[in-house]
Amino acid sequence: MSLKSDKSNLQVLFEDNHLIVINKRVGDIVQGDKTGDAPLSDVVKEYLKEKYNKPGNVYLGVVHRLDRPTSGLVVFAKTSKALPRLNKLFSEGKTKKTYWALVKNPPKKESATLTHWMVRNPKQNKSYAHTKEVPNSKKAILDYRLIQKLDSYYLLEIDLKTGRHHQIRAQLAAMGCWIKGDLKYGADRSNQDGGIHLHARSLELEHPVTKETIKFVAPLPKDPLWDACAIG
Repeated sequence: MSLKSDKSNLQVLFEDNHLIVINKRVGDIVQGDKTGDAPLSDVVKEYLKEKYNKPGNVYLGVVHRLDRPTSGLVVFAKTSKALPRLNKLFSEGKTKKTYWALVKNPPKKESATLTHWMVRNPKQNKSYAHTKEVPNSKKAILDYRLIQKLDSYYLLEIDLKTGRHHQIRAQLAAMGCWIKGDLKYGADRSNQDGGIHLHARSLELEHPVTKETIKFVAPLPKDPLWDACAIG
C-alpha cells in the first residue's frame, strides 16, 4: 500500500493547530497492526509533513480507533498538549458519537436503548453481547432510532454511550439486526469492498485547547445503498 496514493485520497474534514479530523475509508486501519499495512496515522503524518514542509518527524497522537471495515470520523491530535486532553474526553464519555448503520432486519421498536454486558474474545477478534452481567463482562449502552426505510434495508442512527470493542456490531446483532456485510456478526454475504455498512457519522466534543464545542459530520461513502439514503 503506497502512502503517496493514499494521501491523494485523504479526506480532511477539519484541521487547526491542535487537531486533524479525517473521514476514514472502508479498509483503512487507524493504527499499525500485524498485517503490516500502512496505517491511516502514517498517511496523515506524511500529509502533514508535505503540507508544512517539515524536515523532521511529525507528531501525531492516536486518540481513538474505528474498526477496519467501518468508515467515518477519526480524530488525531497534532500536539502533545491536545492528546491527553482528548484522551480524557473520550475515556470519560464526554463526546457525543453518532453512527449510521444499514441493517437487514427491521428493529422491533423504532427507537430504544440497548444495554448489554460485553465479553471480548481476543482469539476470534469478536465480542459477545449478553443480556445479564457475566464474568469478565463490561457494560455497553447505546440508543438507536430508525430514520429511514429502504427497499431491503433499514437505516438506524446510533448514539453510542460507551465505547466497547465491536459494540454496535455485537449489540445490533444481538437484537437480530446485523449490519450489511458484517459476516462476523451474522450477515449472509460480504460487501464487495470487504467493508460493512457502519459509518461514524458525527462527533461533538469540547476543543481541547479553546474549550469551544465543535461538531464534525462525515459525508457518506460513495455507494449505491448509502446514496439511496436521501437524507445523507
